[in-house]
Amino acid sequence: MLKRIAVAVLVLGAVAAAYWWQGERRADGEPLTLYGNVDIREVRLGFRVGGRLAEMYFEEGDRVEAGVLLAALDDKPYREALRAAKARVGIAEARLTLVRAGSRPEEIERAEANVAEARAALRNAEQELQRQRGLDERGLTAKSSVDQAAARADEAAARLQAAEEALALARAGFRDEEITAAEAELELARAEAAIAATDVGDPRLYAPSAGTLITRIREPGAILGPGEPVYTLSLDEPVWVRAYVAEPDLGRVAPGMQARVHTDTAGRSYRAQVGFVSPRAEFTPKTVETATARTDLVYRVRIVVTEPDSGLRQGMPVTVTFDGGME
Repeated sequence: MLKRIAVAVLVLGAVAAAYWWQGERRADGEPLTLYGNVDIREVRLGFRVGGRLAEMYFEEGDRVEAGVLLAALDDKPYREALRAAKARVGIAEARLTLVRAGSRPEEIERAEANVAEARAALRNAEQELQRQRGLDERGLTAKSSVDQAAARADEAAARLQAAEEALALARAGFRDEEITAAEAELELARAEAAIAATDVGDPRLYAPSAGTLITRIREPGAILGPGEPVYTLSLDEPVWVRAYVAEPDLGRVAPGMQARVHTDTAGRSYRAQVGFVSPRAEFTPKTVETATARTDLVYRVRIVVTEPDSGLRQGMPVTVTFDGGME
């Protein structure tokens, strides 16, 4: 019995040693090598606003620096819109000044004169009514004359009341609600002017980053809609390599590891660093994997080139080797 136990222990020990030796050979053997393709970011450039394309300053293949003017639209409609918006701001400012200041002294004086005139007219109408009533009592006038005098007196009283109300409004000025409305109108006019000022700058297209123009899509004279592309720009940076690591080697790659990217052109190589290891397997079988099938899974790896140059082109096949170090 003891002999059988001893044999079993020896067998298990041998198996464990074999697994350990395989792991050590993987870790201490040849450096990990991956194969991938260069991936360079491209941007389709267009105007935020629409209009007639006036100028295209570069051709396909030209290299441009960040901030360089690439193209321009006819900006006349936007300049005219800005002038109109500024004029509306001026009108709104004048309106607000008016309502805040209230009525002018001349307007108040005119309202006071209207009140005085209405009072005098009322006195005359009341005197005429009294005279007509006295004549009526002595039988010297018709009843209709008294009625007409009473109507004129009532009309004069109504006119006096209207004049006094107009004078009160002139002295009080505009209501708070009217002032608030005028302030809101001014704020709206200023916002519209700010939008118009932004639109004046939008008809000019600048390079967002340094790079090479891959395509020139439109030509001067074309009518463009907002966002319609006119150039395709291939950026100088960032440049990375898209590669895949097999599942058994997944533990040998980690973000921050130093690497070398090798091309087939005269043996050139570039310093690089692992920037991303996908947490999700790709090319996964549709069915549940067996232990053997799991070794066929691969994971996408992004290796960022530290100092790229024109020797790296979109889609170029490259070889990536690792030294295992972390930056």
